[in-house]
Amino acid sequence: MLSELMNFLKACFRPRSKRYVHTGSDSVGRQEGLLWYKDSGQHFSGDFSMAVVQANNLLEDQSQIESGSLSSHETGPFGTFVGVYDGHGGPETSRYINDHLFPHLKRFTSEQQSMSVDVIRKAFQATEEGFLSLVTRQWPMKPQIAAVGSCCLVGVVSGGSLYIANLGDSRAVLGRAVRATGEVLAIQLSAEHNASIESVRQELHSMHPEDSQIVVLKHNVWRVKGLIQISRSIGDVYLKKSEFNREPLYAKFRLREPFKKPILSADPSITVHELQPQDQFVIFASDGLWEHLSNQEAVDIVQNHPRSVSKSLLDTKLLFFFDFGRN
Repeated sequence: MLSELMNFLKACFRPRSKRYVHTGSDSVGRQEGLLWYKDSGQHFSGDFSMAVVQANNLLEDQSQIESGSLSSHETGPFGTFVGVYDGHGGPETSRYINDHLFPHLKRFTSEQQSMSVDVIRKAFQATEEGFLSLVTRQWPMKPQIAAVGSCCLVGVVSGGSLYIANLGDSRAVLGRAVRATGEVLAIQLSAEHNASIESVRQELHSMHPEDSQIVVLKHNVWRVKGLIQISRSIGDVYLKKSEFNREPLYAKFRLREPFKKPILSADPSITVHELQPQDQFVIFASDGLWEHLSNQEAVDIVQNHPRSVSKSLLDTKLLFFFDFGRN
């Protein structure tokens, strides 16, 4: 398994265009069975490679990279946007994020005339509110859409800063060179929201002190209300608005008691990393990769195999290898 994962992480780069989006029918990359991959591309600050493995019969995941102006004005600010959207319950949420999050970010950047944590947070909020409106409209005809959601990992490089925003359990890991030894160390940049993490369970208990069953160990897996592993997402409206946690929603998603406040959150964890000359690359990937590899193992593989691409079929689902173009 490790050798196959090593092959999957290998990447090579050459300049191409400014925009790459994988939607399941994209023609920019290459398709081989359930594997979709993009060997090479160039972003505003360097190079990238990306790959998607379809883990389910229906592709629930989306990913994109946008490079150039990050606002509605061609005067900038300029940079690169990376999005990894690991959907669950269906494809609707990840597709919605893919279509709306970056336009929202450009709109708020234009209003503030700069990139900031506030801009990114507002873009996430607008995307969540937009999807809630979609669910509200479709509920009478398609009630199960209330149980569709997506993790959302975003990276924005602008003005020498790397912004990382995350909902769910995807992860961004930086590879930083140590000049004295020649090693490249792994530095995790994202915070994760999975009930398997003790601090996440503590956060849920502190937010819901009246509910002793806010997290439940079910089949040796910690789940929020016994239903879902992640505590933050876009969508999953059935655990945010009690009016959508009722019939005709499937019984397996319905709670016994109505809730008065949202159980899940759409507030992203956001960090800002000032890029240094020794920062080499960032790996953006959904949880499928990190279930098999540690941060350092993934960074070692990328560092040791920088110029070739794999076609292995693995349950990694979504992967970006994002290079800053430094020697």
